[in-house]
Amino acid sequence: MIIYPDVYLKSVQDITIQFLREKNIKALILDVDNTLIDYNSELKSETIKWAKELKMQGIIMYILSNTNKVEKVKMVADKLEVPYKLFAQKPFKKGFLEVKKEIEMESANIGVVGDQIFTDIIGGNRCKMFTILVDPIGKKDFWYTAWKRPIENKIKQKLKR
Repeated sequence: MIIYPDVYLKSVQDITIQFLREKNIKALILDVDNTLIDYNSELKSETIKWAKELKMQGIIMYILSNTNKVEKVKMVADKLEVPYKLFAQKPFKKGFLEVKKEIEMESANIGVVGDQIFTDIIGGNRCKMFTILVDPIGKKDFWYTAWKRPIENKIKQKLKR
């Protein structure tokens, strides 16, 4: 079903090179808000280390965000040394397919990582990519995300069983 991720993990740091190799994932499309950074735009050193280690193992990374806050995303992309796209309009396919074309990778070899089912997971599933749902980093959400969390939490409970 389109709303279910291929896998549900606690955080991006739980995505290991061994896991990616087992799933034949060679590239990750990453969400920003509450996936890589919290509401206050804090990027933890563990996340920077995680990204660096995976990139050293040959994993391609690309940020795809719905936000219009250029400086916030640019700050994260610069620290992780990865390219990015804004105004993605997830869950629509356009942004995902643009990244796919740019990195010249098959959908089956791309993992989509995000904290929201209704944007990241549905969008990645619609593009036949491997979807990885992670818990949001912080408890605080933007208003346009907060109303969806109770629905997502029910889906997550089902996934945990």
